[in-house]
Amino acid sequence: MLKVGITGGIGSGKSTVASIFELLDIPVYYADTKAKEIMQTDPLLISQIKQHFGEHIYNGQVLDRAALGKIVFNDAGKLALLNSLVHPATIRNSDEWANNQSAPYILKEAALLFESSSFHYLDKIIGVSAPQPLRINRVMKRDNVTRNDVLARMHKQIDESIKMKLCDFVVYNDEQQMVIPQVLALHEKLLQLAGA
Repeated sequence: MLKVGITGGIGSGKSTVASIFELLDIPVYYADTKAKEIMQTDPLLISQIKQHFGEHIYNGQVLDRAALGKIVFNDAGKLALLNSLVHPATIRNSDEWANNQSAPYILKEAALLFESSSFHYLDKIIGVSAPQPLRINRVMKRDNVTRNDVLARMHKQIDESIKMKLCDFVVYNDEQQMVIPQVLALHEKLLQLAGA
C-alpha cells in the first residue's frame, strides 16, 4: 500500500484537501488530532510526559493542555522535548492504523511531516500551498487570534517555500485555482503509482 503524506503551513488548507480525498474513499490519518488523543490514551506516552513535565500536568486521566502549553510554548527546549516524545508515539499509532486499511493508498495529514522526520515513513508527499496573507487571515478567523499569534505559530514551522520544494506534488489552495480538479488529477496519479 502506498503511504502518502499531506502537509503545508498553518492555514494552507491541508484538512480541506484531505477531506476531498476522503470523499474519494481514501482513508486519512489526521496526525495532529490523533496526537492529542494519544496524549490522553497511550500509557507509555502519559508516563513519559508526567516524568518530564510533572504529575500535575494530568488531572487524573485528563491532560491539562493549558498548563502544558504555558511550559512548552515559552521554552523551545521543552517544546522540542515534548515533540520528541509525542512524534514517535504518533508514528507508531499511524503505522498500526495504516496496517488496518485496505485502500490502494492512504494519506497521513500533518503540519510537521518534515519537522518531525515522519516523512521518512512515507512514499510520497503532497504539499498544500497558499499565500501567506491568505493563510494569516484564515487562521485569524478560524482560531479567533491576532496576526502576531499566527506569525508566532508560523515561525515554528519550516518556511512554506522550502516545504513545497520538498514535496512530490503541490496543490494550490490560493482561491485562484480550483482545488477539486487538482485533487482528482492527483488521485489518478496516486492510483497509478499504487498499481490500482
